Amino acid sequence: MNKKWTRTLQTFFLFVLVLALSACGNQTTAPTDGAQQPNQQSETKPAEDKALKTTYPLTVKDSTGQEFTFEKAPERILSVSPAETETLFALGLGDKIVGVSDFDDYPQEATTKPKMGSIMKPNAEAIIAAKPDIVFSGISMKEEMVNKFRDLGIKTFKVEPKTYDDVIANIELYGLITDRQEEAKKITDDLKKTREDIVTAVKNVEPKKKAYIEFSPGWTVGKGEFMNELIETAGGINVASAAEGWVQINEEIIIKQNPDVIMFTMGFVDKDSQKTLDQMIRDRKAWSQITAVKNNAIIGIEQNLISRPGPRIGEGLKAVAKALYPEQIK
Repeated sequence: MNKKWTRTLQTFFLFVLVLALSACGNQTTAPTDGAQQPNQQSETKPAEDKALKTTYPLTVKDSTGQEFTFEKAPERILSVSPAETETLFALGLGDKIVGVSDFDDYPQEATTKPKMGSIMKPNAEAIIAAKPDIVFSGISMKEEMVNKFRDLGIKTFKVEPKTYDDVIANIELYGLITDRQEEAKKITDDLKKTREDIVTAVKNVEPKKKAYIEFSPGWTVGKGEFMNELIETAGGINVASAAEGWVQINEEIIIKQNPDVIMFTMGFVDKDSQKTLDQMIRDRKAWSQITAVKNNAIIGIEQNLISRPGPRIGEGLKAVAKALYPEQIK
């Protein structure tokens, strides 16, 4: 496996190890982020003026229910989640970011920041040495590890988005905390418009296409995760939606459901056979009569657009919609 893909694949799949399942060969274990994102409400509302300025002190809660009070906008910010890092840079906070995870690669500026270790278990000593005012963590860092960091005195704020609206809410929340509400509104307005445009474009499509997505050899997604929502919002029917969360595929079910379109994440190369993920899909003899295979409707999508619940999630939605309905999505 080449180094570039190793870094990209780890970004999304390191947190999938939480299932503690063993996968053979080049399979990875699937992500299983649990509880639904709780509502994140500010007890101190921002001044409702045209400037959208935050009023401090500000008290908010994260997805674990932990309460945080900010006396002012944080000056030293650390992120151990690629999605959170993308959001913080999109808000214009690059100069305030003092550390990122080893796998943060977007935007390019993120690669120049000090590295703080993995996304599941960051380097606590490095984080303490960076003296952050706040550490932002996402779906990959489990609550148990978050609590261990808090016990060490590391102020760790966790989010766990399960839906497109959760992503929007998190961006707004980060904008509130950092006094970048106007920047956050621009991002979320764009995300809302993208979704509205996609929904409008596919609303009259009948019959809806059946879709299957494979994000790692042998793994797909069922209901309850934002990747499934992307398929449904784009006007598709996820053939794996009877399952819940990130699951190993049942080939018999996929064959029986007979998807019209198969999507896969681009970049994977099997280290033994040197086959790409789409080649592995095409080589499954039992799948030869699936409509998507017969019609060559096997479409590659950039992994990070659909695996990172951050400001580029709208691009991911558009990519999924275009894979399903290329004539409707320009």
